[in-house]
Amino acid sequence: MQTHKNMWMLLAVIFVFAALASAQDAPKEQVKHVPVKVTSAASGPEMFKNYCAVCHGADGKGGGPAADALKVPAPDLTMLAKKNNGKYPGFKVASILKGDNQTAAHGSKEMPIWGDLFWNLSGGHDAEVQQRITNLNKYIESLQQK
Repeated sequence: MQTHKNMWMLLAVIFVFAALASAQDAPKEQVKHVPVKVTSAASGPEMFKNYCAVCHGADGKGGGPAADALKVPAPDLTMLAKKNNGKYPGFKVASILKGDNQTAAHGSKEMPIWGDLFWNLSGGHDAEVQQRITNLNKYIESLQQK
C-alpha cells in the first residue's frame, strides 16, 4: 500500500515539475499592433489611456495588459520625480515622447516614438504635436508619488 502511495506521489511531483518547465519555455505573449486611435490633443488623461496604459497600466506603474509581452519592462511612471531627487523630469519626458531622447524601449516595434505618430495624427501641424506632448507630459507629472 505504501509503495502505491509513494508511486502516486512521485508521479504527482513529476507532473508538477513538467508543468512548470513547460510554462517557463512558453513564449512571451505578443503585443497586438493596432492603428493609433485619434484622441483630443487637449486631454492628457485620454491620450494616456489610449496610448500609454496598454504598457504602463492605467495607474502608470508599468502593469498594463501588454507589459508581459515586452522585452524591456515598462517603467513605473509614478516614480520619475522620486528617482530624480523629487523633481519631475518634464524636459526629459517630453524629449522621450518626441523621440529626441533614445531609450531602450522607445522607437522599437514595442514602444513607438509618439512625436512621429502625433505628427501624423495632426496632419503635420507642429502646434498640435506640441499641445499633445505638453498635455500628456502634464498628466504623467500628475501621477507622481508624493
